[in-house]
Amino acid sequence: MTTLGRRSSTFTRLLRHGFTDPSAAERLLESAELAPIRNDPVLLEALGATADPDLALQGLVRLLEAQPEDTPRRELLDTLIAAKPLRDRLLGVLGASAALGDHLARHPRDWHALVMYEPRDLHPGVEEFERGLAEATDPVALRVAYRRCLLSIAARDVCGTTDLAQTAAELADLATATLRAALAIAGAAAPEDAALCRLAVIAMGKCGGHELNYVSDVDVIFVGEAVDGADEGKALRAATKLAAHMMRICSETTVEGSIWPVDANLRPEGRNGPLVRTLASHLAYYQRWAKTWEFQALLKARPVAGDLALGAEYVDALEPLVWKVAERENFVTDVQKMRRRVVENIPVAEIDRELKLAPGGLRDVEFAVQLLQLVHGRADTSLRSGTTLVALEALAAGGYVGREDAARLDDAYRFLRTMEHRIQLYRLRRTHLVPADEVDQRRLGRSMGLRTDPVAELNREWKRHATVVRRLHEKLFYRPLLDAVAQLAPGETRLSPQAARERLVALGYIDPAAALRHIEALASGVTRKAAIQRTLLPVLLGWFADSADPDAGLLNFRKVSDALGKTPWYLRLLRDEGAAAENLARVLSAGRLAPDLLMRAPEAVALLGDGDGGSGLEPRERAHLDQEILAAVGRADDAVQAVTFARGVRRRELFRTAAFDIVGSYGTETQPAEADQGALVDRVGGAVSDLTAATLAGTLRAVVRAGWGDTLPTRFAVIGMGRFGGHELGYGSDADVLFVHEPREGVPEREASEAANKVVSEMRRLLQVASSDPPLLIDADLRPEGKSGPLVRSLNSYEAYYRRWSLVWESQALLRAEPVAGDEELGRRFIELIDPLRYPAEGLGDDAVREIRRLKARMESERLPRGADPTLHTKLGRGGLSDVEWTVQLMQLQQGWAEPGLRTTRTREALAAACAAELISAEDASTLDEAWVLATRVRNAVMLVRGRAGDTFPSDPRELAAVGRYLGYGPGHVGDMLDDYRRTTRRARGVVDVMFYGA
Repeated sequence: MTTLGRRSSTFTRLLRHGFTDPSAAERLLESAELAPIRNDPVLLEALGATADPDLALQGLVRLLEAQPEDTPRRELLDTLIAAKPLRDRLLGVLGASAALGDHLARHPRDWHALVMYEPRDLHPGVEEFERGLAEATDPVALRVAYRRCLLSIAARDVCGTTDLAQTAAELADLATATLRAALAIAGAAAPEDAALCRLAVIAMGKCGGHELNYVSDVDVIFVGEAVDGADEGKALRAATKLAAHMMRICSETTVEGSIWPVDANLRPEGRNGPLVRTLASHLAYYQRWAKTWEFQALLKARPVAGDLALGAEYVDALEPLVWKVAERENFVTDVQKMRRRVVENIPVAEIDRELKLAPGGLRDVEFAVQLLQLVHGRADTSLRSGTTLVALEALAAGGYVGREDAARLDDAYRFLRTMEHRIQLYRLRRTHLVPADEVDQRRLGRSMGLRTDPVAELNREWKRHATVVRRLHEKLFYRPLLDAVAQLAPGETRLSPQAARERLVALGYIDPAAALRHIEALASGVTRKAAIQRTLLPVLLGWFADSADPDAGLLNFRKVSDALGKTPWYLRLLRDEGAAAENLARVLSAGRLAPDLLMRAPEAVALLGDGDGGSGLEPRERAHLDQEILAAVGRADDAVQAVTFARGVRRRELFRTAAFDIVGSYGTETQPAEADQGALVDRVGGAVSDLTAATLAGTLRAVVRAGWGDTLPTRFAVIGMGRFGGHELGYGSDADVLFVHEPREGVPEREASEAANKVVSEMRRLLQVASSDPPLLIDADLRPEGKSGPLVRSLNSYEAYYRRWSLVWESQALLRAEPVAGDEELGRRFIELIDPLRYPAEGLGDDAVREIRRLKARMESERLPRGADPTLHTKLGRGGLSDVEWTVQLMQLQQGWAEPGLRTTRTREALAAACAAELISAEDASTLDEAWVLATRVRNAVMLVRGRAGDTFPSDPRELAAVGRYLGYGPGHVGDMLDDYRRTTRRARGVVDVMFYGA
């Protein structure tokens, strides 16, 4: 009973001291090796203080078992109980690192490395580590000596003797000493090669930045030169052998494992380039070919091994180029794009556990700091540090980052890096994933001092710090711009005007002085409005910078804010509905059309935030538009007031559609860009067409009501033609129509005709009256006899004309005819009248086909504007809209009588029906569809960007870039956009040549 009672008491004590498997711990404590100290209370207290008491006890027993005889075992036990520093260090390491426990079991005398506790041991540098590695003359011995040094670093780390920054610096110093030792071993193995060359090893990445992890690739670049009198080619071959051997010494797996991989892929041309280059070759590459990210990587370049004088020459030669990189076009965008690419490449299954690369991770802090260094480091040499935390402190001291933001980011970075260290220390494996297993999370949390509920506390703190980083890393770049023009508290440091201008230029602003004036006007003062603006602007400035015209975005935002700033709901909408602020930023910086529409009635900004995710941007259905417009017409005092309201609705809905199009094309932080571009084109074309039809219907009702009361003397219908009838209108399209009437019973033909003509004349006038709303131009040139014929005809007149005089081009034009407003019955009868013309029985004859081909060829040669590039003209150019539409329409004219699916006014719908009927192959149909959608999107983009219609790409570089951004091309890729357009339309023209011309 006594034994059971004593066992129960021990079991309870073990639980209280943090053991998770008390039964196993009891058995270990009963082992003979621990007999002398088994009942010493100091032992349990010390084990309970470790990250994993079970692991620490297991490691201690293994270490004691590995002692070669009793004397050293007794020495270890005596020292363990008597010397608290050793006890804390040894058990701390054993409780945090299974890998170092394995090392001690293999090399049981290495515990002596933890005994010394002199001041000089607290912060060793490269020299101390070189002494620790001095006796290693082969790769295996080097690994053993490296682990012995690593033991002391880990001990100081887990005991809190060193902080995160000091630990990372010590690891970098140990890596430096190890590279030097490995190079010495390689040189000793090939003295003839070493005699031929000078070889410098440049540390990059975290090693170069003096902030290395426990297990990380050590990034290096090699620079080689011939010694005096040696042949350069032979010297470079010798240097390459030495460098490759040095890398193998560190990277290869032996009986003692490996140290870490040495990665030279940051060198010019990456793995495709030579391993070793001369200084002149490096310089030539960076001057001519290097990308932005390669200069960013050079921020951390530091000579660490080999010929240090040559290494210093390398750094001195390249440093001026590093600090000029911010002058590059699209510099900030390139850096941010690379960051986004990193995030996109994270496996979906890992992103929630990714500590380094995920949003809110370590890489966000590092990228933000490096971006600011590159922008401001040219003028301020105090920022030129390769160490993230040192650089962050310098940025705060110089006013480039707010002090509070810097302090929070510093705290988050230290926490996340410490997590990373502890995760890697356990198995000495390279990983940045937070473990999923609760046991591992418990050890990790305890290793960071979280003892009450380690797992819950760890996850809570991790998410909190990640959220801080995610919120701050973008604002970090923009918030000081506000401080530069604001009144700060005494002692606060601000960006200098020159530094603020540099930052804005780096962001892509053409006129930084004007941008600063806008920021000052928006954010200065002590009002609630200014306070909210100071909260919003850092984020908005980032979204503006993501566009092709940040200046316009900021200017437009100031205009909208000036107009609505006193309206209580405006800033509240932007502050409280995340979608509204981002949607507004996208719309204001995407071009001229949407901002112009918004400025005419700024209250339409409310559409940007309706519902979750900005669902207020969904285009409205025709029935809803008719209901709103016709109800307002019924309430209006006269036709002018009624049509003014109808045009106001049209302007508002055009803005809604444009915003929907822009947001769908750009995407947002929570919603990617619309993948189905054809569907987006259909939505936009349908929305603009429905809006035009509803406006015409309301105007018709207003004119009739004002002139004749409820009943016009003649039935009247408006027939949509062209892209209008096809539901494919663009933002700048005129409304192609035909007007048809039919006298009511008992009304003379002349009276009916005069009334119909008055209606058309008044509709056209009211829809073009100068006002704040865009005009709606009505084009009736597709009517019989064109401009020479009467503007309005009766149904009987149309029937007589088409029976006697109709030409084949008119039958083709009627393929797009669809009633859009007015008398529905009359519209239906008009369609019945023209169906035999546009879908002729047995199709077209050979003469008619030849005539259509002749007309098309003539149009191509005569109507293309002089000087226009036929490969880039969206309407009349090669493989453009005209090519695709005429090809589809020829199939409709020939086969519409037999294939009901072809009897549609919509181009894409007819093309799909032709494919389903096997009139065209699926591949050819896809080629034509792709070209038609792309050309339509280009036309829409040109209108959105320039504010006026156009059939070709803009010549202005910024406008061209904005078109590219709408089409999904990033900065610097307008050439790719034009090449892709030419390639797509060239393929379409090949199909047209076969399907239309019969080539």
